Amino acid sequence: MIECSILRDDDPRWDAFVLAHPAGTFFHLSIWREIVSRSFGYEPIYLWATDSDRICGVLPLFLVKSLLFGRSLVAMPIGVYGGAVATDESAAGILLDEAKRLANEHQVRYLEIRGNPYGESMEAPISNGDAPRWARKDLYLTFLSEISPTDEANLARIPRKQRRMVRQGDKNGLRPVFDNGRLREFYNVYAESVRNLGTPVFGFSYFKNLVEALDEQCKVLLIEYQDKVVAGVLSFFYKDQVLPYYGGALKECLHLAPNDFMYWELMRYAASHGYKVFDFGRSKEGTGSYHFKRHWGFEPKPLPYWYYSLNGHGIPDTSSINPKLQWAIRIWRGLPLRVTNSIGPYIVRHIIP
Repeated sequence: MIECSILRDDDPRWDAFVLAHPAGTFFHLSIWREIVSRSFGYEPIYLWATDSDRICGVLPLFLVKSLLFGRSLVAMPIGVYGGAVATDESAAGILLDEAKRLANEHQVRYLEIRGNPYGESMEAPISNGDAPRWARKDLYLTFLSEISPTDEANLARIPRKQRRMVRQGDKNGLRPVFDNGRLREFYNVYAESVRNLGTPVFGFSYFKNLVEALDEQCKVLLIEYQDKVVAGVLSFFYKDQVLPYYGGALKECLHLAPNDFMYWELMRYAASHGYKVFDFGRSKEGTGSYHFKRHWGFEPKPLPYWYYSLNGHGIPDTSSINPKLQWAIRIWRGLPLRVTNSIGPYIVRHIIP
């Protein structure tokens, strides 16, 4: 008989299950319980289903208390992927039923289950009599591509225009440097980049927590031009995948083609270390990041998110493309960095990233 319970202490069986399951993503690992709770104050509720001590499934959840959007139960915040990873449909359904029960117990507005391109569709587990209370959002698409062992094969896969940009960055004298010890330099570039997009920045302490907790699974790549850092990306390494996750470049240096050069150097590094999948993460259709990934030859794949509403509450639209938020984005872009870096970390924890 399958039983569902909350993971109370660190148990190596959780990560062993995630690593062995083809649908287990980087964001299902138990280390995120500590990182997210310490960095954002969200309460972790890590569910697992067992049958006679055999793990049948896991579902990492966080109770989020937002001043802007109320209380919610999310699987999972910070991660682009989430949801249940289970041995079969029955175990996944039991985990979701328990998540719904907890959502009612904690009186949240909604339960959010993020998509998983490595897993099965959620159509079946939600059809057990309560389908009308679930809503599907197709706001995001994800981008995955194979990494070949050789530079020649990887470069040939990139469309001609972007290959030219990669070579331009090389001709401009850009230089790649992998160095987690220079996290502050990365953060300075990243913070300015997201401010220019009109987005509140995460606090530096979050990135410090990432580097300290993830160790070799997290690497900072800096792009230098004449001894100045002009771009940077913080990436995750998991199984045979590399996930460039937080990146940015200085606006005044974009003519040097630092972004194309940076992602190419990351791909080269991944190929030389045996990684086989370049996971470019999620983007909203029509946005700048969406077109950038398409120009690199990545094909978009739907990444649906599911929402279970409670007590008649609707699902808030926290997307940056929400017309109601455009005025705030315009104002944010014009604020000094010292202001956005100071108040951004407080705001972002209430947006449910």
